[in-house]
Amino acid sequence: MAAPSPDTGQEVETLIDSAFEKCWGVVVWNDPINTMSYVTYVFEKVLKMVRDVAEKHMMEVHTKGKSLVATETREHAELFVHQLQSFGLNATMERVG
Repeated sequence: MAAPSPDTGQEVETLIDSAFEKCWGVVVWNDPINTMSYVTYVFEKVLKMVRDVAEKHMMEVHTKGKSLVATETREHAELFVHQLQSFGLNATMERVG
């Protein structure tokens, strides 16, 4: 088996570095199903937000249609998205920065 070329090694290193950078945003989208108080509760429970911050993000979701609720490493962002979805929220992740 041939050793990877320097370019391939660099690409792998770049992918690994990007996975551990806090450059993945967790976005929660508005939906017609969940109540504002429930969304606030989920933000407090899953994202460990204090009530004022949770309410601010909930209002942003409600009025603007979405809110960037966390910026994390890729693994943590995936975990948060999964947890938020398990509570019935419409959440996605995207690269920010």
